[in-house]
Amino acid sequence: MYRRKAKGWYKHIDFIILDIICLELSFLIAYVIRHGAVNPYHFQLYRSAAIVLGFIDFVLLFVCNTCKNVLKRGMLQELYTTVKHDVYVILAFTLYLFAVQNAQPFSRTVLFLCAAFYMPISYVTRLIMKGAVNKMRRSGEKPALLIVSTSDAIYETLKTMGDTYYQLYTVRGIVILDKDMIGKQIKGIPVVASESTVIEYVCRGWVDELFMACPHNYKTRRELVAQFVDMGIVVHENLFENKELFLNRQMVEHMGGYTVLTTTLNYASGRDLFLKRLIDICGGIVGCIITGILFVILAPLIYIQSPGPIFFAQERVGKNGKRFKIYKFRSMYLDAEERKQELMEQNRVEDGMMFKLEFDPRIIGCKKRADGTIKKGVGNYIRDWSLDEFPQFFNVLKGDMSIVGTRPPTMDEWGKYEIHHRARLATKPGITGMWQVSGRSDITDFEEVVALDTKYINDWSIGLDIKIMFKTVLVVLHREGAM
Repeated sequence: MYRRKAKGWYKHIDFIILDIICLELSFLIAYVIRHGAVNPYHFQLYRSAAIVLGFIDFVLLFVCNTCKNVLKRGMLQELYTTVKHDVYVILAFTLYLFAVQNAQPFSRTVLFLCAAFYMPISYVTRLIMKGAVNKMRRSGEKPALLIVSTSDAIYETLKTMGDTYYQLYTVRGIVILDKDMIGKQIKGIPVVASESTVIEYVCRGWVDELFMACPHNYKTRRELVAQFVDMGIVVHENLFENKELFLNRQMVEHMGGYTVLTTTLNYASGRDLFLKRLIDICGGIVGCIITGILFVILAPLIYIQSPGPIFFAQERVGKNGKRFKIYKFRSMYLDAEERKQELMEQNRVEDGMMFKLEFDPRIIGCKKRADGTIKKGVGNYIRDWSLDEFPQFFNVLKGDMSIVGTRPPTMDEWGKYEIHHRARLATKPGITGMWQVSGRSDITDFEEVVALDTKYINDWSIGLDIKIMFKTVLVVLHREGAM
């Protein structure tokens, strides 16, 4: 019976429980030092505080994924993670006290002392726990592994596996299927069987698991795997051999009656997607409220200089080619789309994959003076401060867009895309993104835009989205790259 490795937050449930215990112990010590009593749970205020602290700690451990790679972190990285988590817990608890208006009777000394004790206690406890777990792994009985390959593939197999088989398994030996190399050694590992003797060896020897690393088209591969499984041996197979795809994310999944190897630019867990959508909904609500306020201010200014609709709707291409209507405050005259073809020769983006002008007469109030200087109008100021983008928060609430993503192309831009350009549509389009915080209209090479968007998709995380949102505020305030 094969024990499948745990995944998700419960993989480190021992560290999660231990961390909550450390926090509650710190709270108890802080209370005893401040009040001299040994039972803080006698009072409703502190009893509730202890429960809320434990809940906050659990939620942040889950949301921030604090325990991810906990066994691989060094001492300095562990210290940084512990301090950061400690700060988050105390800030969240302070916000709770403020929200329920219990900050006044609650002792600030208890709060500060709790934070002061929690950090070293949690840090030291994690180090001790990690040492104990690693020691158990080293001293515990490891599964006996047999590596089955061919004379041509075995060296690459051992190189690819690296130190994995030493850390997780006791390697019983190597089986070379296409040659009789019994008695020889390959990188210090004995060759124990050939194709004709491997069944007998496995039947009579100690083998818990077997790694089948021979080519997929090897003549007896399927037959051997079937016999090993029938013998109760756990068989691991290399599902894919295309090294060009190793840089992508791969995972084994079930699709109908098939077990498939899924390859993608990147993937997100259900937790990450939930958090991203939660951020979008909260941000979308706030953005729509701000849009309503801006409407009261901008609508008269737009209508006086260019009578017509206040909002501008345009069909764009979203995730994986899905079409949707994007909404903006209108910053151009009503005939802007018709005049676009006349101005195409002045496009700053040479390949025509985007449309950017140094002087755009379609913008409301924008004029070129006799001396060649440009007089900005209300449309320019709307664009400079990115006020035209705010109605897109409605698109975010609808789910067509995200706050952070890639710039959605227009239909004519989409028609010019080459194959590799489509990669930037692998995620939802966003109001802001890597391109917007890296120069916006100052970037005139579309390939650079594609590279930035692809990098965003490959490196995506909730932390990266938050970083881009903060950088967007700074870019808009400084009006960098705006046009």
